[in-house]
Amino acid sequence: MVRLSHEDSGSSGRFVIYDDNVFAGEMTYTRRNDGNIVIDHTGVESAFGGKGYGGLLLAEAVGYARREGIKIVPVCSFVAARFAKDPAIADVKS
Repeated sequence: MVRLSHEDSGSSGRFVIYDDNVFAGEMTYTRRNDGNIVIDHTGVESAFGGKGYGGLLLAEAVGYARREGIKIVPVCSFVAARFAKDPAIADVKS
């Protein structure tokens, strides 16, 4: 079973994905003074590669940004590439 969680310390945070309660990957961010988040890293453990977990993490981040009314600054190359390819998430790109 896949489970996603969100941890936020106020100035930074991460979205985490677990596969059968085993850490499978994360997407980390820092929060700017304007409230927007800068996603700086996405990593999926090699044992879980090819399962689309990076995309699930990004979907969680996009949902969070929409709920909170904030934007995402895509510094991470994976996230930047996804924003370039998918106009459906352009509304949350800063």
